[in-house]
Amino acid sequence: QVQLVESGGGLVQAGGSPRLSCTASGKIFGINWMGWYRQAPGNERDLVAMISRNGNTRYADSMNGRFTISGDYDKGTVSLQMNTLKPEDTALYYCHAVYLKRDYWGQGTQVTVSS
Repeated sequence: QVQLVESGGGLVQAGGSPRLSCTASGKIFGINWMGWYRQAPGNERDLVAMISRNGNTRYADSMNGRFTISGDYDKGTVSLQMNTLKPEDTALYYCHAVYLKRDYWGQGTQVTVSS
């Protein structure tokens, strides 16, 4: 139905500002929400940010304005600009999409923040 592929991430120094990108393929015109989740070792997968087809955004409170999500639904892409990264932002970041009320996930891209 929908396939998601992430790019970006890697090893980043504290204070860095990497950008994650995700490209959807398949039935992209049926996607209503796209966004990012993250999962650190031993923790649950938590919402980072999401953006709807009409541009509504939602952020996790813990982001404190450091992250900005943007999306282009015509192209099926969503990006996450991350600023002022901290070691506690180290996690596997997953792209997420909702299509016909079903959740779809990418494979994840690792972001490791060194102090």
